[in-house]
Amino acid sequence: MKKILLALVAGLATLVGVLLVRTLRLESRQIEVEPVTGVSVDAGSVAEHLAGVVRFRTISYQDSALFEGDEFLRFHAYLEDIFPGVHSALSREIVGDYSLLYRWDGADTSLRPLLLMAHIDVVPVEPGTESDWTYPAFDGRVAEGYVWGRGALDDKSCLITILEAVEALLQQGFQPRRSVYLAFGHDEEVGGRQGAARIAELLASRGVELEFVLDEGGVIADMVPGIDSLVALLGLAEKGFLSLELSVRMEGGHSSMAPMQTAVGVISTAVHRLETHPVPGGIRGATAAMVDYLGPEMPFLGRLFIANRWLFGKLVERQFAASPEGNAMVRTTTAPTTFQAGVKENVLPSSARAVVNFRVLPGDSTAGVIEHVRRTVADPRVEITTLGFRSEPSPMSDVESPSFRFLERTIRQVLPGVIVAPSLVIGGTDSRYFVGLAEDVYRFMPFTVGADDLKRVHGTNERIPVDGCADMVRFYVQLLRNSAG
Repeated sequence: MKKILLALVAGLATLVGVLLVRTLRLESRQIEVEPVTGVSVDAGSVAEHLAGVVRFRTISYQDSALFEGDEFLRFHAYLEDIFPGVHSALSREIVGDYSLLYRWDGADTSLRPLLLMAHIDVVPVEPGTESDWTYPAFDGRVAEGYVWGRGALDDKSCLITILEAVEALLQQGFQPRRSVYLAFGHDEEVGGRQGAARIAELLASRGVELEFVLDEGGVIADMVPGIDSLVALLGLAEKGFLSLELSVRMEGGHSSMAPMQTAVGVISTAVHRLETHPVPGGIRGATAAMVDYLGPEMPFLGRLFIANRWLFGKLVERQFAASPEGNAMVRTTTAPTTFQAGVKENVLPSSARAVVNFRVLPGDSTAGVIEHVRRTVADPRVEITTLGFRSEPSPMSDVESPSFRFLERTIRQVLPGVIVAPSLVIGGTDSRYFVGLAEDVYRFMPFTVGADDLKRVHGTNERIPVDGCADMVRFYVQLLRNSAG
């Protein structure tokens, strides 16, 4: 017994030693750069320009019959008015009737161009919530230190600040070393197939090969658990998109003679099974890269868990899964969004349907999710069909590439003290269409958001700080300056 106890103590001591050594060897991955100062930005002017574009109702509706093309054309004219230098020095093409593609010729045409992206369109305001807005959604109000309105965050702020940066540099006589494309799609919120997809096809037909692509996606977050600093989340990959319709047809009739299970009950059971049996997940890909970058910046206990994921991996994964935001980083999410059945409280419905939306984790596939749904529902009465737009998860861009280092350096030059970490974008972007044109596609929006801001995206009281707009311009100015170096 004594020998067994000694062996256990020795084994425990060895384990503790291994855990401590691995923890102490966990070094910061942040690069050292000199902060850049002297990038002067008129924040008030930028805010007014952003407020101006918010006033255009460039809305993408699910029902394409509601599309207002003239509003997009007026938007184009407004950009010409406020950015005369851009529209004089850069070439501009209208693609798919309403999307915009600009080219800024570089000094060295042998270098592969870079592509900066944003989108013109916004989502509608949910009917019945109009009065909940502090300022009307399309008034484009600058008040209380913010620009308010639909699109202020998603994604007219990126569009305007990219153009502000180019306009400012043109006034200084600047020319980038490598050529720069600006691509602004008009239908990102409904899949981007008429806008960004056509721009990508056009560039491909011309044989364009890009150095890297930068679109919307990750943000500067001030609510990363265990880290006091701001964290710039630079998206390496994005999730896929799949919506499935579950439907059933059964005999209707009078509710006083109900069968053991109605059409509503069948679909409800199917949805419940999917919610309680999600697609298996895990910390992998871009999420694993994020953990590796953030781990060294955490207090000792956090570093201990991250440095020893071989032992604590399941615990770390459970911590992620404890919040909706974290859970989306480690699995394909299951979200029932629509349920329809019945016409009257005493009539048995003859049909019922539900729509379930899945955001597909890289490493999974839409075909694999469909098979998971069939196995989980396990009810031949339920018909399962694909609904509308569908996309696969993106490949993961290289965290060791010169392009990642380039963006990382730019972020830390403009925002000293910010921790840069690769991440997974849990939504979808127009950048999906450019994967074949560039080795690296990144997704990052250079503004700071807190937990309160997340619910404003596609929600009520969307807004962005005026000072944040100025920081965005500084980021794009420095990015373009670095491209000349």
